[in-house]
Amino acid sequence: MKKTFTKLFSTSLLMGLTIIGFSAKAQSTSLADNGNTPATVVKSTTSASHADYKPETIPAATSTKIEVKAKAADPDTAWKPQRRVWGYTFGDFYYDAHSDNDFVGATGVPEGGAGALSKRGAETNYSGVPTYRNAFQFRRVYLGYDYEITKKFKAELLLASEPSANTGVNGTTSIQNGDNLVDNKMSFYIKNINLRVRDLWTGTDFVIGEMSTPGFALNEGGTNGPTSLSEATWSYRSIEKTITDFHKNNSYDVGAALQGTFDPSTKNFGYVVMLGNNSQASLLSAANANTGFYKIVYGDLWAKLFDSKLYIDLYADAAKTAPATAAIGGQQHNMFKVFASYNSKPITVGVEAYTQMFTNGVANTVTKANEDATAQGFSVWVRGAVAKNLNYFARFDAYNPDTKFNPADSYAANTNYGSYNPTVKEEFYTAGLDYTPYKNVHFEPNFWLDSYKDERNAGTTGYVSPDHTLVFRFTFFFTFGK
Repeated sequence: MKKTFTKLFSTSLLMGLTIIGFSAKAQSTSLADNGNTPATVVKSTTSASHADYKPETIPAATSTKIEVKAKAADPDTAWKPQRRVWGYTFGDFYYDAHSDNDFVGATGVPEGGAGALSKRGAETNYSGVPTYRNAFQFRRVYLGYDYEITKKFKAELLLASEPSANTGVNGTTSIQNGDNLVDNKMSFYIKNINLRVRDLWTGTDFVIGEMSTPGFALNEGGTNGPTSLSEATWSYRSIEKTITDFHKNNSYDVGAALQGTFDPSTKNFGYVVMLGNNSQASLLSAANANTGFYKIVYGDLWAKLFDSKLYIDLYADAAKTAPATAAIGGQQHNMFKVFASYNSKPITVGVEAYTQMFTNGVANTVTKANEDATAQGFSVWVRGAVAKNLNYFARFDAYNPDTKFNPADSYAANTNYGSYNPTVKEEFYTAGLDYTPYKNVHFEPNFWLDSYKDERNAGTTGYVSPDHTLVFRFTFFFTFGK
């Protein structure tokens, strides 16, 4: 009886210890797997539980001994995620010294009535602003938020308000040419909202959402994107847009992009490839012929040479759009651009030139034929230091909307690209000083001059004599949060 009891007790104890051992092992494995309590099984030892162990009568009772050691600290614990609210603002006190008046020289009668203002230069901030007008004006207000979800993923949100001095009202409810509400108060719109995947492969980021294009404006430090494109190098967006932005190339769009470097360790050579909707921030309805059928492709190659003293940037885009009408036929436009700058402490010089082609872009009102058009632009600028906290800048642009223009004919625009006008050549001038009492605060007295020349012969119906718009400004610009 005693022997039988001993066997039963021993067997029960063995089973209990075995179950406990498996349970402990399973628990330690589960904890290590799910990451809630990092643990490492160091070793397992077996010991006999009975002094009178007999192999032929009683199986050995064993126990599993588990030693738990804390997991080594994750090297990412030193990483501090970015949570940044930032923004910048620029505006002016401006005085319009002279506006482009729309008088028809051949007849001596104002085309739009006495004192009528020209519609030339519709892409500018001061088109339609009367002579002697003066006001305080904001031209841009940015409010952004950057949020690093992890070291791999980053989200960006940017709200923008970019009102214009030539804001107009169409009827009683529609505001034109400015980010204004119906009651003329400034409003924000969503300019950027995107997700960045850093180093999708080494040296290349993937970005999806609404973002800056590589046309001129892309400039985000701490990524694999370029920081050497024309707007960042010009440095005076507070004064005026770059020439391609001035004439309405897309600065931002909804799509997906690869932004990469060919040499991740030094980041002196890189590229951007982007596929976009060609709608910028506009929400096209499903009924719009361009929605879901046509896209724009952006491409960019950039380089920093000679210890970053020389920047070179090559850009191209191509977009096909729905026919304006059945009679006009298929339309598309594409741009090729080169930008180069020499950067040094005494002086920085930049040159930008582009050509842009519009398929069936104009209608010849004499021959009644649809024709292709080619626009060309050239910009050169210089900036440098006068003294501590005082810099200077100067710039000249030349723009020809149609190199194939026949002065004896007259043309109408078929394309809805920006504010394209095939008949008017433009020359733009600006210069000024930049007083910077602190690196994020700028006061910039300057002048702004845009001159217009009609490409048509003087006797052609609708011809407008050469004229210009001249504005004197005291510009202020400040940045916060970065």
